[in-house]
Amino acid sequence: MEPDSRSGAVPPTVTSSLTSGLDHVYYWVTDMDRAVAFYRDVVGLPLVRRAGDEWAEFDAGAARLALHGAVHSHAPPPGGATAVFLVDDLDEARAALTAQGVTFGHEGGVEGYARFLAFADPDGNTVQIIEYERAGD
Repeated sequence: MEPDSRSGAVPPTVTSSLTSGLDHVYYWVTDMDRAVAFYRDVVGLPLVRRAGDEWAEFDAGAARLALHGAVHSHAPPPGGATAVFLVDDLDEARAALTAQGVTFGHEGGVEGYARFLAFADPDGNTVQIIEYERAGD
């Protein structure tokens, strides 16, 4: 692991037994074509997945940057982004977080791809945990 250029210290690694680390961060957008063009053509991130006007993902190194389109009945929440953490077992993670007093908001998934749960941190920022479907599941 490379030292942090600001302090010279080696950053800590993720050791949580609940998550496997940061998977992606996403922004809500009102115009997917405009947003994709900006992050792909201006910022220079490779587009790795697009699902119409609902979702786009870019390779941003260790984690992905994603865009979530404001479609159907979902309007973009005010400000900020959503940090999404990878878990091996969504149900076990839910139980562990519930035992710590976490209450969940939105729960969802994409058939054949992933399931996720959303909750808020103490300041009201949205956090999600995600479990991707494994081959053969």
